[in-house]
Amino acid sequence: MSRLERHPERHLVSRIGWLRAAVLGANDGLVSTASLIVGVAAAQTSKTGILVAGVAGLVAGAMSMAAGEYVSVSSQADTEAADLARERAELDADPDAETRELAAIYRSRGVDAHVSLEVARQLMVHDALGAHARDELGLSEHTAARPIQAALTSAATFSVGAVLPLAMVVVAPGSLLVALVSGSALVGLALLGGIGARVGGAGIAKAIVRVTFWGAFAMGLTAGIGHLFGTVI
Repeated sequence: MSRLERHPERHLVSRIGWLRAAVLGANDGLVSTASLIVGVAAAQTSKTGILVAGVAGLVAGAMSMAAGEYVSVSSQADTEAADLARERAELDADPDAETRELAAIYRSRGVDAHVSLEVARQLMVHDALGAHARDELGLSEHTAARPIQAALTSAATFSVGAVLPLAMVVVAPGSLLVALVSGSALVGLALLGGIGARVGGAGIAKAIVRVTFWGAFAMGLTAGIGHLFGTVI
Protein backbone atom coordinates (compact mmCIF):
# COMPACT_ATOMS: atom_id res chain seq x y z
CA MET A 1 0.00 0.00 0.00
CA SER A 2 1.40 3.41 -0.97
CA ARG A 3 1.85 6.30 1.42
CA LEU A 4 -1.03 8.21 -0.18
CA GLU A 5 -3.33 5.21 0.20
CA ARG A 6 -2.42 4.95 3.86
CA HIS A 7 -2.53 8.68 4.47
CA PRO A 8 -4.81 10.47 1.99
CA GLU A 9 -4.26 14.21 1.88
CA ARG A 10 -7.14 16.62 2.44
CA HIS A 11 -6.69 20.13 1.09
CA LEU A 12 -9.02 23.04 1.78
CA VAL A 13 -8.65 25.01 -1.45
CA SER A 14 -11.88 23.49 -2.79
CA ARG A 15 -13.75 25.46 -0.13
CA ILE A 16 -12.49 28.87 -1.24
CA GLY A 17 -15.47 29.80 -3.42
CA TRP A 18 -18.32 29.20 -1.01
CA LEU A 19 -16.31 29.87 2.17
CA ARG A 20 -15.40 33.38 1.09
CA ALA A 21 -19.01 34.23 0.27
CA ALA A 22 -20.34 32.58 3.43
CA VAL A 23 -17.93 34.31 5.81
CA LEU A 24 -18.37 37.67 4.10
CA GLY A 25 -22.16 37.37 4.11
CA ALA A 26 -22.50 36.31 7.75
CA ASN A 27 -20.04 38.92 9.03
CA ASP A 28 -21.65 41.66 6.99
CA GLY A 29 -25.14 40.65 8.11
CA LEU A 30 -24.13 40.68 11.76
CA VAL A 31 -22.03 43.85 11.68
CA SER A 32 -24.27 45.98 9.46
CA THR A 33 -27.52 44.99 11.16
CA ALA A 34 -26.11 45.35 14.67
CA SER A 35 -24.54 48.69 13.75
CA LEU A 36 -27.81 49.90 12.24
CA ILE A 37 -29.75 48.86 15.33
CA VAL A 38 -27.24 50.44 17.71
CA GLY A 39 -27.20 53.66 15.71
CA VAL A 40 -30.99 53.92 15.57
CA ALA A 41 -31.32 53.00 19.25
CA ALA A 42 -28.74 55.64 20.22
CA ALA A 43 -30.95 58.24 18.54
CA GLN A 44 -33.67 57.45 21.14
CA THR A 45 -35.96 55.73 18.63
CA SER A 46 -38.83 53.54 19.85
CA LYS A 47 -38.35 49.79 20.02
CA THR A 48 -40.84 49.28 17.18
CA GLY A 49 -38.93 51.72 15.01
CA ILE A 50 -35.66 49.97 15.81
CA LEU A 51 -37.12 46.59 14.89
CA VAL A 52 -38.55 47.90 11.60
CA ALA A 53 -35.20 49.47 10.73
CA GLY A 54 -33.42 46.22 11.53
CA VAL A 55 -35.74 44.09 9.40
CA ALA A 56 -35.48 46.55 6.52
CA GLY A 57 -31.71 46.44 6.86
CA LEU A 58 -31.78 42.63 6.73
CA VAL A 59 -33.86 42.50 3.55
CA ALA A 60 -31.99 45.30 1.79
CA GLY A 61 -28.62 43.96 2.86
CA ALA A 62 -29.33 40.40 1.77
CA MET A 63 -30.50 41.54 -1.65
CA SER A 64 -27.57 43.90 -1.99
CA MET A 65 -25.11 41.16 -1.06
CA ALA A 66 -26.67 38.74 -3.54
CA ALA A 67 -26.67 41.27 -6.37
CA GLY A 68 -23.17 42.49 -5.61
CA GLU A 69 -21.70 39.00 -5.40
CA TYR A 70 -23.47 37.91 -8.57
CA VAL A 71 -22.25 40.89 -10.56
CA SER A 72 -18.67 40.78 -9.30
CA VAL A 73 -18.26 37.01 -9.60
CA SER A 74 -19.94 37.08 -13.02
CA SER A 75 -17.34 39.60 -14.14
CA GLN A 76 -14.65 37.23 -12.89
CA ALA A 77 -16.30 34.33 -14.73
CA ASP A 78 -16.48 36.38 -17.93
CA THR A 79 -12.79 37.22 -17.67
CA GLU A 80 -11.90 33.57 -17.09
CA ALA A 81 -14.02 32.51 -20.08
CA ALA A 82 -12.38 35.13 -22.30
CA ASP A 83 -8.90 33.98 -21.26
CA LEU A 84 -9.79 30.36 -21.95
CA ALA A 85 -11.22 31.27 -25.38
CA ARG A 86 -8.04 33.18 -26.22
CA GLU A 87 -5.91 30.27 -25.07
CA ARG A 88 -8.00 27.81 -27.09
CA ALA A 89 -7.47 29.93 -30.21
CA GLU A 90 -3.72 30.08 -29.60
CA LEU A 91 -3.61 26.30 -29.18
CA ASP A 92 -5.40 25.84 -32.50
CA ALA A 93 -3.19 28.37 -34.28
CA ASP A 94 0.26 27.22 -33.10
CA PRO A 95 0.32 24.13 -30.84
CA ASP A 96 4.11 23.80 -31.08
CA ALA A 97 4.64 27.28 -29.67
CA GLU A 98 2.17 26.55 -26.89
CA THR A 99 4.05 23.35 -26.07
CA ARG A 100 7.31 25.29 -25.78
CA GLU A 101 5.56 27.90 -23.65
CA LEU A 102 4.28 25.22 -21.28
CA ALA A 103 7.73 23.63 -21.09
CA ALA A 104 9.25 27.01 -20.25
CA ILE A 105 6.85 27.34 -17.33
CA TYR A 106 8.02 24.01 -15.92
CA ARG A 107 11.67 24.95 -16.45
CA SER A 108 11.13 28.14 -14.49
CA ARG A 109 9.94 25.95 -11.62
CA GLY A 110 13.15 23.95 -11.62
CA VAL A 111 12.31 21.03 -13.93
CA ASP A 112 15.07 19.79 -16.23
CA ALA A 113 14.77 21.13 -19.80
CA HIS A 114 14.39 17.71 -21.41
CA VAL A 115 11.91 16.52 -18.81
CA SER A 116 9.89 19.75 -18.95
CA LEU A 117 9.50 19.45 -22.72
CA GLU A 118 8.44 15.81 -22.46
CA VAL A 119 5.92 16.62 -19.72
CA ALA A 120 4.55 19.50 -21.78
CA ARG A 121 4.12 17.24 -24.82
CA GLN A 122 2.32 14.58 -22.84
CA LEU A 123 0.00 17.11 -21.20
CA MET A 124 -0.74 18.70 -24.57
CA VAL A 125 -1.89 15.29 -25.81
CA HIS A 126 -3.90 14.55 -22.70
CA ASP A 127 -5.57 17.94 -22.04
CA ALA A 128 -3.86 20.90 -23.68
CA LEU A 129 -6.36 23.55 -22.62
CA GLY A 130 -6.54 22.23 -19.06
CA ALA A 131 -2.77 22.28 -18.72
CA HIS A 132 -2.49 25.87 -19.96
CA ALA A 133 -5.46 26.99 -17.86
CA ARG A 134 -3.88 25.56 -14.74
CA ASP A 135 -0.19 26.34 -15.25
CA GLU A 136 -0.27 29.47 -17.41
CA LEU A 137 -3.48 31.21 -16.33
CA GLY A 138 -3.70 29.91 -12.78
CA LEU A 139 -7.27 28.64 -13.24
CA SER A 140 -8.61 25.42 -11.78
CA GLU A 141 -11.92 23.73 -11.08
CA HIS A 142 -11.61 24.44 -7.35
CA THR A 143 -11.17 28.19 -7.76
CA ALA A 144 -13.49 28.75 -10.74
CA ALA A 145 -15.97 31.61 -10.39
CA ARG A 146 -19.53 30.47 -9.63
CA PRO A 147 -21.81 33.54 -9.60
CA ILE A 148 -25.08 31.88 -8.57
CA GLN A 149 -23.45 29.93 -5.76
CA ALA A 150 -21.76 33.08 -4.46
CA ALA A 151 -24.97 35.12 -4.66
CA LEU A 152 -27.16 32.58 -2.88
CA THR A 153 -24.55 31.86 -0.24
CA SER A 154 -24.02 35.54 0.52
CA ALA A 155 -27.75 36.31 0.76
CA ALA A 156 -28.46 33.32 2.99
CA THR A 157 -25.54 33.85 5.33
CA PHE A 158 -26.21 37.61 5.53
CA SER A 159 -29.73 36.81 6.71
CA VAL A 160 -28.44 34.31 9.27
CA GLY A 161 -25.94 36.83 10.60
CA ALA A 162 -28.62 39.51 10.90
CA VAL A 163 -30.95 37.30 12.94
CA LEU A 164 -28.90 37.58 16.16
CA PRO A 165 -29.10 41.37 16.65
CA LEU A 166 -32.77 41.34 15.59
CA ALA A 167 -33.53 38.66 18.17
CA MET A 168 -31.84 40.78 20.84
CA VAL A 169 -34.09 43.72 19.95
CA VAL A 170 -37.12 41.52 20.64
CA VAL A 171 -35.95 40.15 24.00
CA ALA A 172 -33.79 42.93 25.43
CA PRO A 173 -35.27 45.64 27.68
CA GLY A 174 -35.01 49.13 26.24
CA SER A 175 -32.47 50.34 28.80
CA LEU A 176 -30.05 47.51 27.95
CA LEU A 177 -30.76 47.21 24.24
CA VAL A 178 -27.60 48.89 22.97
CA ALA A 179 -25.34 47.00 25.37
CA LEU A 180 -26.92 43.61 24.70
CA VAL A 181 -27.02 44.02 20.93
CA SER A 182 -23.40 45.15 20.89
CA GLY A 183 -22.23 42.41 23.22
CA SER A 184 -24.08 39.62 21.44
CA ALA A 185 -22.84 40.88 18.08
CA LEU A 186 -19.22 40.79 19.25
CA VAL A 187 -19.67 37.26 20.60
CA GLY A 188 -21.28 36.24 17.31
CA LEU A 189 -18.44 37.81 15.34
CA ALA A 190 -15.88 35.98 17.43
CA LEU A 191 -17.66 32.69 16.79
CA LEU A 192 -17.93 33.39 13.05
CA GLY A 193 -14.28 34.36 12.86
CA GLY A 194 -13.26 31.20 14.68
CA ILE A 195 -15.51 28.94 12.59
CA GLY A 196 -14.39 30.53 9.32
CA ALA A 197 -10.74 30.16 10.27
CA ARG A 198 -11.26 26.57 11.39
CA VAL A 199 -13.05 25.56 8.20
CA GLY A 200 -10.45 27.32 6.07
CA GLY A 201 -7.51 25.95 8.02
CA ALA A 202 -6.27 29.41 9.09
CA GLY A 203 -5.20 30.84 12.45
CA ILE A 204 -8.22 31.11 14.76
CA ALA A 205 -6.98 33.75 17.21
CA LYS A 206 -5.96 36.21 14.51
CA ALA A 207 -9.31 35.83 12.74
CA ILE A 208 -11.26 36.43 15.96
CA VAL A 209 -9.31 39.57 16.83
CA ARG A 210 -9.68 40.93 13.30
CA VAL A 211 -13.45 40.56 13.01
CA THR A 212 -14.28 41.67 16.56
CA PHE A 213 -12.10 44.78 16.28
CA TRP A 214 -13.76 46.00 13.09
CA GLY A 215 -17.20 45.03 14.37
CA ALA A 216 -16.67 47.05 17.56
CA PHE A 217 -15.35 49.96 15.53
CA ALA A 218 -18.40 49.95 13.22
CA MET A 219 -20.89 49.77 16.08
CA GLY A 220 -19.08 52.45 18.07
CA LEU A 221 -19.06 54.78 15.08
CA THR A 222 -22.76 54.34 14.29
CA ALA A 223 -23.70 54.66 17.97
CA GLY A 224 -21.85 57.97 18.12
CA ILE A 225 -23.58 59.25 14.99
CA GLY A 226 -26.98 58.09 16.25
CA HIS A 227 -26.44 59.76 19.62
CA LEU A 228 -25.37 62.98 17.91
CA PHE A 229 -28.43 63.08 15.68
CA GLY A 230 -30.70 62.13 18.56
CA THR A 231 -29.33 64.99 20.63
CA VAL A 232 -29.66 67.51 17.81
CA ILE A 233 -33.21 66.45 16.91
